[in-house]
Amino acid sequence: MLPFLGIYWAPSEGINLGFYTIQYYSLMFVLAFSLGWYLMKKIFIREGVALEKLDSLFMYMVLAILIGARLGHVIFYQPELFHEDFFSVFLPFKFKGGFAFTGFRGLASHGAAIGIIIAMYLYQKNVLKESMLWLFDRIVIPVASGAVLVRIGNFMNSEIVGHPTGTDFGVIFANNGEDFARHPAQLYESFGYVFVFLILYWTYWHTQKRLQQGYLFGLFLVLLWSVRFIVEFYKKSQGGFESSLGNLLSTGQWLSIPFIIAGVVLLLRAKKNIAS
Repeated sequence: MLPFLGIYWAPSEGINLGFYTIQYYSLMFVLAFSLGWYLMKKIFIREGVALEKLDSLFMYMVLAILIGARLGHVIFYQPELFHEDFFSVFLPFKFKGGFAFTGFRGLASHGAAIGIIIAMYLYQKNVLKESMLWLFDRIVIPVASGAVLVRIGNFMNSEIVGHPTGTDFGVIFANNGEDFARHPAQLYESFGYVFVFLILYWTYWHTQKRLQQGYLFGLFLVLLWSVRFIVEFYKKSQGGFESSLGNLLSTGQWLSIPFIIAGVVLLLRAKKNIAS
């Protein structure tokens, strides 16, 4: 294999500090939440929202993403865990076949999206008192930036891999015991999310679209889930219910379609929702 075409990928589990190993996936989540907090702080300052409400938002988001993503993965992709190893659904350990620490590696972005929607409803009702669309139009900016980092974490973990390329080009995920090249689907997706973030960031800070309630949220739904839909063509199947629908599309693609449709509806209605 030509070295400039194929990348041999066999990273360690994380940064070894001697007394503790910081896993790359966990590190990406920490960076994602930290960057999200910074971005929302800038937005709150611009909008004149009290910064003490930011701490509550941070907690709502952390719980929503972790719980929603985990439950989403189990419900959509691995429902057998509910009866085979119930406590592993909620804890970063496996109990079946011997106790072991696994971390929360089974996380689904569709579940995280649903979790965020529910959490933001509760946050808006109990803390912020702004409209739901006002909140979603702003929270999607840090969410998009976090998506970039999470997919990099997936790449570091050699998970959610792509289809074999059938050529020398690609990434050899040696930690998975493979000796052939695959599409680095995680990096494709992360790269796409960079543009989603930049478009949302620029639109919020440099246009008046933020005053059209629902516009940024709708744009986010269309852009992010379209990226996900396209990248799924290069991604190894993660299972789920796709086989029951004839394998016409992957489970991830079926789950992306409702979000894209919802985004189009929001964009069409946004002109009627001008914030006062």
